[in-house]
Amino acid sequence: MKKNKLDVEIEKALAKKAMGYNLDEVVEEYTVDEAGEEKLIKKKVTKKFVPPDLSSAKVLLEKYKGNEISTMTKEELLRERQRLLKQLKEFEEDED
Repeated sequence: MKKNKLDVEIEKALAKKAMGYNLDEVVEEYTVDEAGEEKLIKKKVTKKFVPPDLSSAKVLLEKYKGNEISTMTKEELLRERQRLLKQLKEFEEDED
C-alpha cells in the first residue's frame, strides 16, 4: 500500500515525539516608537528539550508490530522502544 504525503508527515511527527526533540522557544518584546512603528526591544531564545513520549512510541510499535505488542511484557516493550528509537535516530541522521 502506497503512503500518501499526510501518512508520511504523521509518521514523522509520531517518530519525533516518540524520540524526543530539541526546540528553541522565542519570546519577543516590542514597543511602539514616536512614528508609530513597532520596534523590537528584547528577544529571548530558550533552548528546550521535549522528552520522549511513551504513548507515541506505543502507537508506532502497534503500527509496525500489530497485535504482537499486546502480548509483550514491560521489559520487552522497553527493549523494543529502545530498538525503534535507535532505528529512528539513524533514519533522521540519514536524512540530514
